[in-house]
Parts: sequence; structure tokens; C-alpha cells
Amino acid sequence: MMPDRLDMTWIVLIGLALATILVPSLVPRPLLANALLLALAAMKGRRIVLDYLDLRAAPALWRGLVTAWIVILVLLAWLGSAAVALI
Repeated sequence: MMPDRLDMTWIVLIGLALATILVPSLVPRPLLANALLLALAAMKGRRIVLDYLDLRAAPALWRGLVTAWIVILVLLAWLGSAAVALI
């Protein structure tokens, strides 16, 4: 029996959460570590939005707007952490 989409998303989210736990200890440079953590957060957010909020069946415009919103939030968070690290 093959797992359905929600089960696969759950497995992927667990993997991404474990990667999020490992990144700070494996990446010595703070800006790079922050970028990786935020990229993992963006991937988790997109999977949640597409599969658990069922946006995968929505029109492409909505998927694009929500994905753009996630990317903008991640970029603003990274810029904030970069500004703090550089001061």
C-alpha cells in the first residue's frame, strides 16, 4: 500500500524538522546557517500550504501569491538577521 499525499508530506516535514535541528551544529557561519534554516522553513511552509491547506487544487494565481508571500517573509527575516549579524 502506497502512502497518500498527506502521509508523504508528514514524512517530508519530519525530515525537514530534523534537518532544521542539525543545521546549527553543522554550519559554522551564522549568516549561512540562518539562510539554510529559513530556506527549510520556507519549504515546510510551502508543503503545509499546498497539502494541508489544499492549495494544490487552487488556481495557479493563488498558489503563486501564497508562495510569493512565504518567500517575502523568509527574505525579510534573513535581511533582519543579516543586519543584526553585521552590526
